[in-house]
Amino acid sequence: MDITVEELKERLDNGEDLHFYDVREEHEYEEDNLGAVLIPLGELPDHLAELEPLKNEEIIIHCRSGARSGKAAKFLETQGFSNVRNVLGGILAYRELED
Repeated sequence: MDITVEELKERLDNGEDLHFYDVREEHEYEEDNLGAVLIPLGELPDHLAELEPLKNEEIIIHCRSGARSGKAAKFLETQGFSNVRNVLGGILAYRELED
């Protein structure tokens, strides 16, 4: 299930404690990030053990435009994660919303 940047921004602004991940590359994250935990898409399989306790929790994933995070969400769903949400439009849409 996807999540809009509007909903994400509202929840971040409210200080909600989210399971929030960024699947871009490290250099992209260093340039600009939303405070999510960085796990580059290619490294996601290596992090399954640490994500395991979140199998039934809401996990929010974003990238630059929503493409990589969509792949990440599908991958996690195949691994049995039940509530993975892809940020539509990614960080680009989020920053547009702020302007």
